[in-house]
Amino acid sequence: MNTPAMAVFGDPYAPMSGNTGYLVDHYALNLNYKVRTNRLDASAEIHLTTTDTIQSLSLDLVGLRAEKVAIDGKRLKNFAQSANKLTIKLPGVVASGTALTLTVHYAGAPSSRRSHWGLVGWEHLTDGVMVAAQPTGAPTWFPCNDHPSNKATFDIRVTTERQYTVLCNGFLEEMYPAGQLQTWHYVQDEPTATYLATVAIGQLELKQAEFHGVQVTYAYPRPIERRVLSDLLDTSDMLGFFSEVFGPYPFRNYTVVVTEDDLEIPLESQNLAIFGANHMDGERGSERLVAHELAHQWFGNSVGLARWQDIWLNEGFGCYAEWLWSEASGGPTTDDLAAKYHAILMELPQDLILGDPGHDLMFDDRLYKRGALTLHALHLRLGSDAFFELVREWTRSYAHSTAGTAEFRRVAAAHSPTNLDRFFSSWLDQGPLPQLPRT
Repeated sequence: MNTPAMAVFGDPYAPMSGNTGYLVDHYALNLNYKVRTNRLDASAEIHLTTTDTIQSLSLDLVGLRAEKVAIDGKRLKNFAQSANKLTIKLPGVVASGTALTLTVHYAGAPSSRRSHWGLVGWEHLTDGVMVAAQPTGAPTWFPCNDHPSNKATFDIRVTTERQYTVLCNGFLEEMYPAGQLQTWHYVQDEPTATYLATVAIGQLELKQAEFHGVQVTYAYPRPIERRVLSDLLDTSDMLGFFSEVFGPYPFRNYTVVVTEDDLEIPLESQNLAIFGANHMDGERGSERLVAHELAHQWFGNSVGLARWQDIWLNEGFGCYAEWLWSEASGGPTTDDLAAKYHAILMELPQDLILGDPGHDLMFDDRLYKRGALTLHALHLRLGSDAFFELVREWTRSYAHSTAGTAEFRRVAAAHSPTNLDRFFSSWLDQGPLPQLPRT
């Protein structure tokens, strides 16, 4: 596994998120949540390893109150909380490389937090909840080291009213009733960034299937079952196609949640995607979005980013996967779509620097399209055989790890007979949109 050096906390695009002095290895979350009253009583057992000699540490926690804190089972009384941070004074000096188990009992009425990108995190639905954590919403439901480079494994137990279905990252290990409540237990063995951890709760039907050795679960409101199953009919073929061109699917399962409510956009999470009812029209009107979210399991989830500056890799690959699927399924070709969006971008402001868009433009649609155009231009330059060999090496070498633009350029260079420095400079480091190579 290749893992680049740890990014400096906090990330320049989200400077108030993330914490120094340690890395989290594992989160064990136990959530008792009442949908009707929006009451959360929870505990987080956080297994961490110090990376510096420290006397205190901080966690990201927003809108919820820490009630008890313990280190290695010994209760601590010296902790304080601000609007965004939980700071804990340790019993003494702790050397770098020390493994600690931190337990935090916390409670409150979870809700979204205001961010530079709008409301993020815990989101109330008409009858249920979901978490939209990207990029800084994870602390609205558990204390964490909210930096994209700090991936950890998860064990999540959610206890709620029995009429509700609970979906989380990972594999459903068990569910068991307790009176009028029911507990759902999920285990995520693959390292996961905090912004990709999620929970969705609603009165949903479950339908399961196995495609290409991957367990696929659909969760949806019963009244729109026909629409959902029609619109997700091609999931098996998409999974097979992407596994061929991108490399093997990186997780043991994939879950698609469809909420009763309409959503502005689908939401990406690790081995899980959330769509609104409005994205399921029964006529496959959002098929490109279905492809986009599935592709994120390779690009953004398995191969994660260590800094938000490199988000073009996540969204560029997600968008390019839409174009690849369109061509593979008999729709417009990648060449046609690239020409279309190149013409559109040429009419828009040329102030986006793809390799460093800044926090204002990191979710701008131009970043998605220019990222896809960059990959298409590289595809044209290298040819299909070399390009897809590059992609499969990328997903294999950095599986369940983090990588960025510098690493991608090195992998690309190894698959190119000519120097790519000027190519990448024009697409990533300059504002004016380059012309596509001639086919």
